[in-house]
Amino acid sequence: MKFCIISNDLHTVRNFRGDLLNSIAAQGYAIHILAPNIELYPEDQAYFQKLGFALHSYPLQKMGTNPVADSKTMLAIYQQLKAIRPNKVLSYTIKPILYGTIAAYLAKVPERYILLSGLGFAFQNDQSAGRFKYVKRLFNQIFRFALSKASAVIFQNADDLALIRELKHLPAKIPTYIVNGSGVNTEKFAPQSLLLDEKGQPRPIFLMVARLLKDKGVYEYIAAAKQIKQRYPAAHFHLVGWIDENPAAIAQDDLEAWMASGLIQYWGKLSDVRQAICQSNIFVLPSYREGIPRSVLEAMAMRRAIITTDAPGCKETVIEGQNGFKVPVRDADALAQAMQRLIEQPAQIEQMAAQSLALVQQRYDVKRVNQQMLQAMQFVTD
Repeated sequence: MKFCIISNDLHTVRNFRGDLLNSIAAQGYAIHILAPNIELYPEDQAYFQKLGFALHSYPLQKMGTNPVADSKTMLAIYQQLKAIRPNKVLSYTIKPILYGTIAAYLAKVPERYILLSGLGFAFQNDQSAGRFKYVKRLFNQIFRFALSKASAVIFQNADDLALIRELKHLPAKIPTYIVNGSGVNTEKFAPQSLLLDEKGQPRPIFLMVARLLKDKGVYEYIAAAKQIKQRYPAAHFHLVGWIDENPAAIAQDDLEAWMASGLIQYWGKLSDVRQAICQSNIFVLPSYREGIPRSVLEAMAMRRAIITTDAPGCKETVIEGQNGFKVPVRDADALAQAMQRLIEQPAQIEQMAAQSLALVQQRYDVKRVNQQMLQAMQFVTD
C-alpha cells in the first residue's frame, strides 16, 4: 500500500505534516512525497530519507499563472503518480490542489484527498478587473474541476467550508470534513515560564510570527506597536518572518525603517520559532483570514496569552477573555487597546497563558488532529 502527499514546499511537509505521515506509515503504508526543489532542503531531505520515505521532485512556479509552466507541473505530477501507483493521494496548497488532484484523477489514483488549510483573502474578492478578471475566471473553473474529482475535501474551519459552498466551487456529492487545524506537537512545543519583571509580573513583550504579508496584519501590528511604545516605553515588540515574492508582501524599506527606529526586534526567518516564543509573553496575529494558524497553536502550547482577530480560522483559537482577546480585522486601534489591557493588568497574562495550554491540549494536540485526518481519508483507526 502506498500513500502520496503533494506539496509546494518540502520544509512545510516536515513542519506541518510530518507527524501525520508518521501515523500513516505506522499503518503499513509506504510514504511518497512530491515537492519542488527538494535539493534546496538537505536537512529535510535527510530527515525523510532516514525514515525510509521516498522523495520525488517536480517543477513548480509558485506564483503567477503561466499556462505553459502550469501544464508542465501537471504533466510531471501525472508521470510521477503513474510510476508510483499510490492508493491514496493528499494534496494541499493551491497549485498542488489544482494540478495534483487533476493529475491523480488522470493517473487513476483510487482515492484523492484535498486539504484546504486556509483560503487566501482573494477568495472573497470578486471585484476583479482587466486581465486578472479572466485569470480569476479560469482559476475558478480549474478549481471547481479539481474539487469535483476529489474523494473528499478536508477543511480547517467551518467558515472556509461555507465560503466554498457559497461560491459554488464544491459539488454537493463530494464528502467534506472539518479538522482542528494542523495540530501542534505538545511534546516539542512544551510549556515555558513567562518572563517576569522585578515585581514578579509578566513583562509586556509581544511577538508576531508570520510570512510578512499585508493580509497577515503586519502593518496593523506595527501601527499598534507605535501607539503602545508612546504610552509604555518598556513594552517590547518582536517580529519573526520573511519577505517573499508574493505580491502581498510588505515593502523591504518599511521593514528596515522599523528596525532602524528600534520599534521592533526582527528575528528574520527561523527554522525553529521556540526560541522567539520563549523571549515573549504575548503572541499576536492580526491576520485577515487563516485555516487554523499553526503559529498561534505553537504559542498556546508554550503557555502564551493570545491576541488575534475575529477572522475565520483565527477566532477559533481564542475564547474571548479567557486565553486572550479577539479584535476586528484591519483595526490597529483595537489591537493597541487589547495590548494596553494586558499591560495594565499583567496578572491576566499568566491566567490567559494557562488557559491557552489547557485549550490546546483539549482541542489541538497533533495526535487528536491526526486521528481526525486519518478518519477523513478512510484509514482504519482505533
